[in-house]
Amino acid sequence: MTSAQPQYWLMKSEPAECSIDDLARAPGQRVPWIGVRNYQARNFMRDTMRVGDGVLFYHSSCAEPGVAGLARVASAAYPDPTQFEPASPYFDAKSPPATPRWLLVDVALVKKTRLLPLRTMRQRPELATMQLLKPGNRLSITPVTAAEWAAVTALLDAPET
Repeated sequence: MTSAQPQYWLMKSEPAECSIDDLARAPGQRVPWIGVRNYQARNFMRDTMRVGDGVLFYHSSCAEPGVAGLARVASAAYPDPTQFEPASPYFDAKSPPATPRWLLVDVALVKKTRLLPLRTMRQRPELATMQLLKPGNRLSITPVTAAEWAAVTALLDAPET
């Protein structure tokens, strides 16, 4: 079932692996979102994400985690080739090529923004329900509500204080 309403996502990437600057330098400013090895995150890509959905590009596992830019989902889900590459850190010997276990979507740059730090996001009451901010959340892909998207983009557009 295709939703007529836009959907929004927060997608985490370690800057050492793929930063917002790497996305900006990529051919066509587009990258495959490789390496997702969590079933719930995979299912979001497979079952719910649609081309054109908004993405908060989030830098994680770094000195200053936070939203570093805006992107969009640029493809339907398709098999992640790294699961079949023995030299890849994402290799999965139990994933058969005929029925791949792991998928990815392509993500395209909309714009690089100033960093909206996680610590700032935690202080904003309008973001209190955001899945990213819930204790114990470690998912690399999480849904974002339209209200949360609007709040984050307003913070990104506001002058720094």
